[in-house]
Amino acid sequence: MGNRLTQIATRTGDAGTTGLGDNTRVSKNSLRVHAMGDVDELNSHIGVLLCEDMAPDVRTLLVEIQHQLFNLGGELSIPGYELLKPEAVLALDEALATHNETLPRLQEFILPAGTRAASQAHVCRTVARRAERAVVALGNEEALKDTPRQYLNRLSDLMFVLARVLNRMNGGDDVYWKSERMAKGAAE
Repeated sequence: MGNRLTQIATRTGDAGTTGLGDNTRVSKNSLRVHAMGDVDELNSHIGVLLCEDMAPDVRTLLVEIQHQLFNLGGELSIPGYELLKPEAVLALDEALATHNETLPRLQEFILPAGTRAASQAHVCRTVARRAERAVVALGNEEALKDTPRQYLNRLSDLMFVLARVLNRMNGGDDVYWKSERMAKGAAE
């Protein structure tokens, strides 16, 4: 992998460019930098989520996701390099199956609400979707492996499921959307 930071304030980005892991410089507004930033932001939001109470297995899963997101960020920082492996997507699929199994089927839309932990998981879900869109946009312009896009897609789904799990942690439930249209249809 490219150079590791030994000094944070280098002033090399003052002109609006940043260095990638392969020592090339790109605009801080490039699609690649947007994707890297969205993945970094997602990882930071998961760090905030980890400040909350949760089951040990969920905590372990989120810490592993943070490591994989760091791999993804590293991969994005070095064009053509692969750090995020397809096995990471399979691990998310397994986690989705495990946690979905414990939940009742959805009958209504739910709001991104409930406990603070669940609400933070919903923030992670939406940031994961933004990161996915940024990776898709980058992939439309440059060759990328499929794994980064697939990982972010699964991760967004998993964060939705984990929000539901976290809402139920102490006997709570989802916060359901009260649709006026649906309520009128049920009354007729």
